[in-house]
Amino acid sequence: MIALDYSGSLSFSNLAQTRLLACKHPIYNLAMSIIEINHLSKSYRVYQKQEGVWASIRGLFRREYREVQAVRDISLQVEPGEFVAFLGPNGAGKTTTLKLLSGVINPDSGDCRVMGHVPWERENEYRRRFALVMGQKNQLWWDLPAAESFRLNQHIYAVPLDEFDRTRDELCEMLDVTHLLGQPVRELSLGERMKMELIAALLHSPEVLFLDEPTIGLDVVAQHKIQQFLKAYQEERKNTIVLTSHYMKDIQALCQRVVIIAQGSIFHDGSLDDIIDRFSGDKIVTLQIGGPDEVFQGLRKLPNVLEVEPPRIKFRIGRDDVARTLSDILSTYAVEDIVVEDPPIEEVIAKVFTDAQGGQVDDESHPDIAGVS
Repeated sequence: MIALDYSGSLSFSNLAQTRLLACKHPIYNLAMSIIEINHLSKSYRVYQKQEGVWASIRGLFRREYREVQAVRDISLQVEPGEFVAFLGPNGAGKTTTLKLLSGVINPDSGDCRVMGHVPWERENEYRRRFALVMGQKNQLWWDLPAAESFRLNQHIYAVPLDEFDRTRDELCEMLDVTHLLGQPVRELSLGERMKMELIAALLHSPEVLFLDEPTIGLDVVAQHKIQQFLKAYQEERKNTIVLTSHYMKDIQALCQRVVIIAQGSIFHDGSLDDIIDRFSGDKIVTLQIGGPDEVFQGLRKLPNVLEVEPPRIKFRIGRDDVARTLSDILSTYAVEDIVVEDPPIEEVIAKVFTDAQGGQVDDESHPDIAGVS
């Protein structure tokens, strides 16, 4: 249902109706990709300070800089309702890309449209339709209760009071933080603060949500709670979410599509299963063998044995050799149980990062890590 408030502006009972109106916008149609990136590039000049007093004095008169290419000619499309993960090693360009998409910084070259808007033009209409949450930066007032920051956001985004109350109560209930609304933010735990940050970002029902490591530093319980919340929220609202995270459980639980960024460029774009199929040539086989321990002597000669704990043995084997090797083992030994699985996803992703960087070590001085913008 569409209601008219006293200011003459339209308010909507749910996000789906908001999108229905958005499709009539002159510069954006839902038939288009909601995010379109074309040959986007961004570089930084980074000051190189030398060690020592004399070097510091020389630096007053002649500074040395180096050019860091944070984003290199990236082109990408994201469809409405997608939940996309940006993966990459430290300094890969993930955070810089999110800053470009949210209009925090300007690119050196290239073009980008999010819901038909150019982000770095910073139009108010665009800023009302997206949200950015950065796990290492706060948007809530430190000494005030979260409820006060929520009320401020209500006025900033001109959210009708009844809609604000309904959305706030629903989000607080989903994240189980209603009892913490009156507590100063500085007294909350890290996990509780992160939940409040998410609520603050979602009060105006953004159509696009950018999440930069939202679970960084959280314990397992808090991570799982936020994963469940984001999954349920996105399934219900069908909004578009772009997530960066170093926790593979976040990616596995939430994202259907993974974009791997390395050295500022897109290295791979597909599902997690695609990544495993493309970059993992091995399988992990676990066998439970019946009979005395002596039967393990022959199995110990298998290549790439990972673990021997009679009656179990675990080894690594190439994908193409699984059927032949298991057939030989089954014809020789009394096998009671077989488990064939992919290597741990963290191991596969680490190999992908190494391949993407050509074996280079992460550059910790990259602006993505140093926070340069």
